[in-house]
Amino acid sequence: MASKAQTFISPLHLPSHSKPRAVRISCCLPIKQARNDPTTSSNKAPAGLRVAFAAGGTGGHIYPAVAIADELKLVNPTSEFLFLGCPNSMESAAIPSAHLKFKSIPAVQLARPFFSLRNLLLPYLLIKSIIKCYILLSRFRPHVVIGTGGYVSFPVCLAALLRGNRVVIQEQNSVPGIANTVLSLFADLVFVAFNSTVESFPRKEKCVVCGNPVRLSLKGSVTKAASRSHFFPWLERMEDSPEEIKVILVLGGSLGANALNIALLHVYNQLLLEHKNWLIIWQTGVHSFDEMESLVRSHRRLLLTPFLHSMDMAYAAADLIVSRAGAMTCSEILATGKPAILVPSPNVAEGHQHRNASLMADVAGSRVITEDELDSTTLGTAISEILGNERLLADMSERALKAAKPDASSEIAKHILSLVNLPRVKGTVLILIVYILVFGLPIDWPEPPVLFSRSVRVPF
Repeated sequence: MASKAQTFISPLHLPSHSKPRAVRISCCLPIKQARNDPTTSSNKAPAGLRVAFAAGGTGGHIYPAVAIADELKLVNPTSEFLFLGCPNSMESAAIPSAHLKFKSIPAVQLARPFFSLRNLLLPYLLIKSIIKCYILLSRFRPHVVIGTGGYVSFPVCLAALLRGNRVVIQEQNSVPGIANTVLSLFADLVFVAFNSTVESFPRKEKCVVCGNPVRLSLKGSVTKAASRSHFFPWLERMEDSPEEIKVILVLGGSLGANALNIALLHVYNQLLLEHKNWLIIWQTGVHSFDEMESLVRSHRRLLLTPFLHSMDMAYAAADLIVSRAGAMTCSEILATGKPAILVPSPNVAEGHQHRNASLMADVAGSRVITEDELDSTTLGTAISEILGNERLLADMSERALKAAKPDASSEIAKHILSLVNLPRVKGTVLILIVYILVFGLPIDWPEPPVLFSRSVRVPF
């Protein structure tokens, strides 16, 4: 019977209507002024800036919000933050552990397909959640509300709009989901990661392309040697040159990726046997850890863990990353300049991960293996081909760094601060919301005035 594998437990280990009349929103900022740099002195935020965040579901929605909050705190140390999310969720533990204020709201989740019996109570649940969000936001009195996606983002941002709060959304994926697409009609700004994403929004003039905000911890100065010793302490006693060591970091997401785990299960031992200088850090995901731990044989060059909290150390230690193609993971791969093999999940709505992986292949040369193609042979071959080619490793790393947008958090923070002193909008937004709830989205939507006259592009 296989013995227990070496484990590393994280502190965050957790289990046919007539054409509508044009409804105009008053322009809050002259076009000439809107074109100015948002960092001008006239746009300085007041002391005691209050920002509310709607972020939840997965780390891909949570960590961008945390990154923006960190940046706003650097720029304006007196800032106060409130995170709204679902109870007994990833955000309910991750946000407090980051020493940020968290309040829970009723969960509202749209079932697929849309015409499902499970959606019969959706209007009631949505109204209930909006009321709770309205109350919490009224108590906190935020200057701006930021939605980073997930089901929790929709009721929070709707409540903010009803209050007349400034609302911005941040879309991590290459193609937006339903919630962000609808919210973008009313939001003041829409921050997106890729140029191509602008085409997916009905109000392209609101989009600011700035990349995905990456956690400040990933921009640290931790060395490769120190990070490797963090996971494998015995490396400090090795006489081999550190350059000879190769570390494979496997990330299946916080909840795990069964197909990726199974493929690696059948090839990890062969890889370690054939390459004495290779090490593997394997994040199985919380749901898969117990099963993998019972099947994987203990090995000093293998670290098995359900969840990685020290992601800065993990990225710094890695020479190659094998991962799902979540938007934030892709952005972190670019920011850290890591070669990658991506296995996009086929189960994510709107095919987000396949589009993310395709973009990564184009801009960073990442190797993409679909789940239909994935097995121990294809995975093992791809790993060996990349790690065995120093020129390829260097080229993939260089391309990733060139495509990265490390200042995304700073750019987003500057734009957010530029909105704070502008007057709030109330009545017309309420009319628009009621119209959508009663009649649905009109085909010929009127063109509104905008804060920023054009989308801002980045060179990739």
